[in-house]
Amino acid sequence: MDFRWNTWNTEHIGKHGVDPSEAEEVVRGSRPLYRGDGKYLSQGRGHGGRWLQVIYVLDDDGTVFVIHSRPMSEREKRRYRRRRR
Repeated sequence: MDFRWNTWNTEHIGKHGVDPSEAEEVVRGSRPLYRGDGKYLSQGRGHGGRWLQVIYVLDDDGTVFVIHSRPMSEREKRRYRRRRR
């Protein structure tokens, strides 16, 4: 799975305290949910055990382009755990 990073998306997720390797780990380790408009949502734990959500699109060649990532709220974590049962 290849990822495409540029200054914009690296800085954008950095504002939320997420680094690219952590976002990649979540995407690789989760089953994505299609959110419409070509966007996918992945949720899971990054290195260090933080719960994150990552929103991304797939380029025409299948490369993952992360457009947003941030730590999950307590409510989102509870909902995620219920869904995984």
